[in-house]
Amino acid sequence: MSELTLYSAQSSSVVLATREISRIQAVLEQRGIGFERWQAAHRPDINASPAQILENYQREIERTQARGHYPSVDAIRVLPDHPDRVALRRKFLKEHVHAEDEVRFFVEGCGLFCLHIGNEVVQVLCETNDWISIPAGTPHWFDMGETPCFCTLRFFNNPKGWVAEFTGDSIAERYPLLSTT
Repeated sequence: MSELTLYSAQSSSVVLATREISRIQAVLEQRGIGFERWQAAHRPDINASPAQILENYQREIERTQARGHYPSVDAIRVLPDHPDRVALRRKFLKEHVHAEDEVRFFVEGCGLFCLHIGNEVVQVLCETNDWISIPAGTPHWFDMGETPCFCTLRFFNNPKGWVAEFTGDSIAERYPLLSTT
């Protein structure tokens, strides 16, 4: 189930925790973050290629592309046996920013987005059917857990795809990680 936890960045204490979708949307909207629950028409086959996943989710791709300039889209699936899962997790867990919006639609599994907004840290557990849009320049990190199991559609306005600028801030080390066990 999708979940939002709001922390004070000074004390790391929990200010708010909710699983209520309308509350999650309202809290994120106040901070400029888009969040929606969509009912996807398909579930990806475990052996589906990225091209097949993109083909199956064409309706969701068109829906997102109609909202902004996202000419590039890919599908990324990371499972517990992914050969680069440890290196990917380590990279994503470092606070970073992007010069473009980070837009994701979870078609399978879950992942934890952690947003450092002013004097707050907002953790959003995204699960299957969650769509999230994080504005360019928002410091954040992402945890896929020790045993990742997710597939997302990633939307880009940069033809290079995922390009991050790491902040060097160690704030991510002070907050809970995703438990996938």
